[in-house]
Amino acid sequence: MTAGLAAVWPTVAVSIPSPPESVWNLGPLPLRAYALAIMAGIVVAVWMTTRRWVERGGDADTVLDISFWAVPFGIAGGRIYHVISSPDQYWGPGGDPVSALYVWEGGLGIWGAIALGAVGAWIGARRAGVRLTVFADAAAPGILVAQAIGRLGNWFNQELYGGPTTLPWGLEIAPQYQPIGDAVGTLYHPTFLYELLWNLAGAAAIIWLDRRYRLGHGRVFWLYVAIYTAGRLWIELLRIDPAETVLGLRLNVWTSLLVGLGALVAFVLVGRRHPGREPGPQLHGTDDQPAHDQGSEDAADTPA
Repeated sequence: MTAGLAAVWPTVAVSIPSPPESVWNLGPLPLRAYALAIMAGIVVAVWMTTRRWVERGGDADTVLDISFWAVPFGIAGGRIYHVISSPDQYWGPGGDPVSALYVWEGGLGIWGAIALGAVGAWIGARRAGVRLTVFADAAAPGILVAQAIGRLGNWFNQELYGGPTTLPWGLEIAPQYQPIGDAVGTLYHPTFLYELLWNLAGAAAIIWLDRRYRLGHGRVFWLYVAIYTAGRLWIELLRIDPAETVLGLRLNVWTSLLVGLGALVAFVLVGRRHPGREPGPQLHGTDDQPAHDQGSEDAADTPA
């Protein structure tokens, strides 16, 4: 039986085709698949965050208020990181520095998006008078789903794929997007699909663990970072697109290792100091100025 399957398998031609187009023109207006994927991811993330925030006792309008700051900061941070980590495309021989501003054409680094997006969320959270850690816990699964949807943009752009493979789910790449020297028809690891599936599975695991163990005080967010970096680590090792290297490894590999370890340490330490989830009244206030729960208010009103 096994020998028979082995004999038949190589004759079965299976692969994942790449979309023939990534831009559609509606008159003078170009619609880019990459931009649409990013926008769709943002919408889904805001929707998921709103549901989780309300479940935790927050006001739905607060999510939009904070997103107003977090989203543009995140996009700017993602672009800055991408440009810094891939400088030759913009400032190398034949590069175009002006194209560093063309976010809609593709190229957002998640590390910069998270870092600067967190700054925007911090500003929005302070203005809204809520705790950033609580909001980050509500947003974490939605961010991971948004990243999964965003990877569809890389599929349409035929970019960021892995090395050649003979696996039946190899990705077809048009000749003009193949590495120089590769034979036409070579199949490649669909790293966009690997990360998409990893992120969706990670989001489901985070939601389940959060409900099962009632995680709080930022632990859901740190869990998200740990899960994402674990997947990004092995996926990054498959990619063959040009990237900055440090000690023979891609910059994003080192970033995944360091950020992932830091997230694990933070998850454990925060859990020891603050087991469980914050009660509803503690959604408000700031992380550097603890909010007063009902018990503390009652105590303050009690005569000495």
